[in-house]
Amino acid sequence: MFSDIARDFGQPVMLWQVAILLATLLVAWLLARALRRRRIERAQLPVYQSLRFGVESLDRAAFPLIGAALVWLARAIADRFMDTALLDVALVPLVGIGLIFIVFFLARRVFNRDGGEHPWLFLVEKAVSVVVWIGMVLTLLGVQSTVIAWMDSVRFRVGNAHMTLLSLITGLLWVGVTMIVAMWLGSTFEDRLMRSKTLDANLKVVVARVGRAAFVLAAILVSLSIVGIDITVLGVFGGALGVGLGFGMQKIASNYVSGFIILLDRSLRIGDTINVSGLQGRVTQIRTRYTVVRGLDGIETLIPNEKLITDVVQNQSSFLTRGYAKAAVQIAYSSDVEQVMTLLVQAGADVPRVLREPAPTPFLVGFGPDGINLELGFWIEDAASGTMGVRSAVNRNIWRLFSEHGITIPLAQREVRLVGPASGTMPHPVTMTDPTLDTTDDPALRPADEAANRVR
Repeated sequence: MFSDIARDFGQPVMLWQVAILLATLLVAWLLARALRRRRIERAQLPVYQSLRFGVESLDRAAFPLIGAALVWLARAIADRFMDTALLDVALVPLVGIGLIFIVFFLARRVFNRDGGEHPWLFLVEKAVSVVVWIGMVLTLLGVQSTVIAWMDSVRFRVGNAHMTLLSLITGLLWVGVTMIVAMWLGSTFEDRLMRSKTLDANLKVVVARVGRAAFVLAAILVSLSIVGIDITVLGVFGGALGVGLGFGMQKIASNYVSGFIILLDRSLRIGDTINVSGLQGRVTQIRTRYTVVRGLDGIETLIPNEKLITDVVQNQSSFLTRGYAKAAVQIAYSSDVEQVMTLLVQAGADVPRVLREPAPTPFLVGFGPDGINLELGFWIEDAASGTMGVRSAVNRNIWRLFSEHGITIPLAQREVRLVGPASGTMPHPVTMTDPTLDTTDDPALRPADEAANRVR
């Protein structure tokens, strides 16, 4: 190709080729720009969501591919009247760069779906770039036929199969292409399935994962057939491998099977509040191997699916994810218990997220050494989002109501005796409380029996 360009260089035909190439590239740039603008305007419409693959791939690949198509058409017309060496050379990088951009788009859709950089993404992009650029250089130099013939002459043996270097490289390329296409189809199938509003959430997860696995399995079988490997011999190998995996990976296999059972029988759903082995929380994810449960303290715990099948699991989703909480308080023996229990009910009545049905209920728990132990039990709406703020608000209401009605909370009373010589070392009484604290004027802060404890 370069020798043909050197032959035409300085001739009028070269100027005609340059003019045709610049015109076609200008038209291709205008068309690519129009397509990109049209995609931006209609990207939000639901009817175009299924066309995202083709429209987004044109963002980068549109210009070289449209340019290649226009240059090829112009070359086919101009070939009848003049030499087209420059147009032949221009076709090679246009097609190659367009192919690279398309493969890049497929790879990013497959390996970069969650916004993070996947390790395989960099490897795939570099491998594709190297292969395509080597092919373009060999084509421009005109030695591609010689290189292909040399690779076909290099023969070797893999087991009972005779292979050549050309067949091996071709097979690897086909394996890579089929796997990327299969993974892209699986991702697209999962995206469309998750947008469905008629299917159950658990059923969506099961069908999406089974579909992706089926696409990958089909890609493996197709790629092996293209390479020339007889897939019937995989039956014996697969059986032996299955027996080995069955013994060596019993726990893992059990967790996977349990995960599919949970998803299929719908015993647990995303959003349910469960209690298993003392852990209470909301189910946020159901994976094939484990289930993610977010506790009331916000910490997420990974529970193997086998444990959810074999252990006793309390599903509290029928309570609309509400949770039970209590506020404990102690009053003096001189206080009116019935009045205090009425105040406790008032303390939990107007607090946000405290359910009115069932209503907050006070209980007399027991009689302690310093006072009467009471407890207020109440239900909190959406307990998985946190209960500390609600309990704090209830306790603040209890403190305010007790202060307004003169209900005292007794201080702990302790009598300490010092055993020593008869002469003694403490001739004067010692006050154990802060002498600057005077509670005689405030009945709400005055202890039940004495304002201070003395040790003699």
